[in-house]
Amino acid sequence: MKSFLPVFLLSFLLLPTPGPAQTAPGTQIPLPAPQMPAGSKPGAPLRLTVPQMKEELEKSPNPVLYAKQILQKRFSIDTIVVTRTKSFSSLADSLAYKGKIKKVYGPFGQPGKRFLVQILSKAPNLFYHVSQIFIDTTVFSRRVADSLANKIIARLQADPGSFEQLTMTYSMGGEAATKGDLGWIARGTFLPQIEHEVETHKKGEFFKVWSSNGLHIVRKTDDPKQDTGFALIMRVFL
Repeated sequence: MKSFLPVFLLSFLLLPTPGPAQTAPGTQIPLPAPQMPAGSKPGAPLRLTVPQMKEELEKSPNPVLYAKQILQKRFSIDTIVVTRTKSFSSLADSLAYKGKIKKVYGPFGQPGKRFLVQILSKAPNLFYHVSQIFIDTTVFSRRVADSLANKIIARLQADPGSFEQLTMTYSMGGEAATKGDLGWIARGTFLPQIEHEVETHKKGEFFKVWSSNGLHIVRKTDDPKQDTGFALIMRVFL
């Protein structure tokens, strides 16, 4: 399995959680200190099986301090940005979106480099559902692309329901496989000029936008919705 790497790293200020406590001496975390199990020697790392470790991390009111003080394991904390609600690009954003808070997953990684992943918290973001027909200007000149786009838009104005058919006929960006549907995409991950138009148009409307790659004929498929946009995760290295 590929190594687990965050898709993006953001400031921890995006979430109502403390900063990178694993490397900052004296960092204050407003959670109860973990308690040593009965019979454990102070200062000695707690020896647990992986299933026991997962269970104890999920029960702990402060899993960060538990990993540091009780398990005495190396760990890292990352903020993961969820860019789509389907077709995840990595294990990181898949767990960030689908994982449950406090739940521990894994182990992942190669022998000798295994780790557990715990979802510490989540925060919402706004998602837009869009479809597009893309005309590549490395294939057509801008003049030809614009002329073709105008013909497509004229067809759409006469028959809005023909968008999927026209996508399969004309789109050059791979959207034919999904009939133009790009799914739910997080705010902040679109090209700025496309996101601006998506925000100003109503559900069902379509518009064209130029980018450095070509000409996009975009349809706003649904009204925007709130969904999981960020997740704070901890990796505990075994």
